[in-house]
Amino acid sequence: MYLDKYLDYLSFEKKYSINTLESYKNDVEGFLTFLKKNGTPINNDLNYSFIRQWIVELSEKRISPITINRKTSSLKSYFNFLVRTGSISKSPLKGHRNLKTKGKIVEPFTQKEIEKIFQNFTNDGINDRDMLIIEVLYSTGIRREELINIKVKDINFENQLIKVKGKRNKERLVPILPTLKNSIQKYLSKNSSKYLFSSKNGARISKSTVYRIINRYFRKVSTKAKLSPHVLRHTFATHLLNNGADINSIKEILGHSSLSSTQIYTKIKMPKIISDYKKSHPQRNLITSTFFWMFQHYTSHYLLFFLIFHNYML
Repeated sequence: MYLDKYLDYLSFEKKYSINTLESYKNDVEGFLTFLKKNGTPINNDLNYSFIRQWIVELSEKRISPITINRKTSSLKSYFNFLVRTGSISKSPLKGHRNLKTKGKIVEPFTQKEIEKIFQNFTNDGINDRDMLIIEVLYSTGIRREELINIKVKDINFENQLIKVKGKRNKERLVPILPTLKNSIQKYLSKNSSKYLFSSKNGARISKSTVYRIINRYFRKVSTKAKLSPHVLRHTFATHLLNNGADINSIKEILGHSSLSSTQIYTKIKMPKIISDYKKSHPQRNLITSTFFWMFQHYTSHYLLFFLIFHNYML
């Protein structure tokens, strides 16, 4: 029901990318197939009970809560469109709450692991293209989709900037280091194509190719469970934060629309935050002085004091 019009709305008004459109299309079509199988049309009689049945069916197929939440989000957008266009009077998803998920923090690569990758390039002769892909991802923090869409004309060598097209086709300028600029120029002196990274026929490389490259090389230097281009994006942000970069600057480089998206990365540096807090808070000296006063006045209970002080410092 009006799926084509909905997809046109997402494409021309919301400016969603082709991949995002395909995702929304598949999610909505999946639900429409479910309704057709059960002989249920989309009209004002469609209520939340049908949504629940669909969610239960997805759960029984062992589809993860994260994926189910994404599908219901697509569906909510679809029904809101139908309400706005007058096709139905109310959305059956109004008031729906997402399934609970286990929030997992992506563990970034360490500085040593990154250094080992570059050492391997020198010692083992890693393919020039593969090495540059790793260097671009780590040096800029761009997404995999943004990487494969970079055209040579998007690179401003004079000002050391790359123009990338992010989510919803939003363009932004990403700074590059002089070392990365030199690496790109050296690579382009041997490879000429429309795209920075292209296949043998001149087309852009695929997302799966980029994933395989990252997985292949990083599994040689890391034991982390997840080895992907997205982990390099987290690594970029985390390493900048740990070296004192302003979180608002990182937000702009990453292309986040809100600071809350960038703040996910601050969780990684929590041990450092706790250490700095304990070292820097003025009350710490006050409390420590109080303990020493107790020690001077109650020397006969020095063992008890030591245990209390020890536990406190832990």
